Amino acid sequence: MIKRVGHPYVSMTNTVLSLWLVIKENLLSLSVTLLICQTIINDAEMIELKDHDPRMIANNLKSSEPVHPGLLLKEEIEYRGITQKVLAKQMGVSYTVLNEILNGKRPISVEYALYLEAVLGIDAQLWIQMQADYNLQVAKSDKTIRRRIKEIRKMVAAL
Repeated sequence: MIKRVGHPYVSMTNTVLSLWLVIKENLLSLSVTLLICQTIINDAEMIELKDHDPRMIANNLKSSEPVHPGLLLKEEIEYRGITQKVLAKQMGVSYTVLNEILNGKRPISVEYALYLEAVLGIDAQLWIQMQADYNLQVAKSDKTIRRRIKEIRKMVAAL
């Protein structure tokens, strides 16, 4: 028996319809469209099967390799035929800063997300969420952080 946990289907249908309108209006690249879909699916529901670990069900799996949102932004501007220099100028930031973002060496801050929204029409919340997801994945894969969390859990359990 499959048990669905999360948003009602009506809400999901409205979200998918909204996504379609955003894609249609903005002509987003495939990678950004897929990332938006992945975000909706991750937020929408998890599937639970009796006697199965929910983390091992295909719909519930997380990507093993974190993808910096700057790499997706780079693909997006290439798809639209916008050069880095033109985008940097439109955003009012230096070419060097934008290039570091596009190569995954600098995070997309809230400020830059708002600039991107103004220039590209892609909601700032999406860029912020992608950056937060990336940061969380990187932190969870850090051995030092995982070791420290394990120590903290042991201390808390002993209380």
